Amino acid sequence: MKIATIIARVLLGLIFVFFGSNFFLHFLGNPPPPPGLAGEYFHALSASGYIYVIGALQFIGGLLLLIGRFVPLGLTILAAMMVNIWAFHILLAPAGFEPAILVTVLEIFLVWRYRGAFAGIVRP
Repeated sequence: MKIATIIARVLLGLIFVFFGSNFFLHFLGNPPPPPGLAGEYFHALSASGYIYVIGALQFIGGLLLLIGRFVPLGLTILAAMMVNIWAFHILLAPAGFEPAILVTVLEIFLVWRYRGAFAGIVRP
């Protein structure tokens, strides 16, 4: 189970470091914004500069997982990112759930493996 934890931690960390750094380095290019409200949402995030905050938080959360120190903090940061990813796909762009499902499964597995660090949050 320890090897599965390391694999999940590194995979989730790599995903968020890769896509978080893309906000700054643009190595994947900038696809055209989606139509409708989703496009307006991305335009507002880009025009305000808030997109860089999102990218930085994704990068930092993923980096904490890759380093292996402060993993519960990294999982907490990335959990907030995943809530936003799910809200975006549920409310604005119903397509493209597959990556959200993958990162959510990895996150839930890692939170379960590090459940001792989260005991104070859920204790009555």
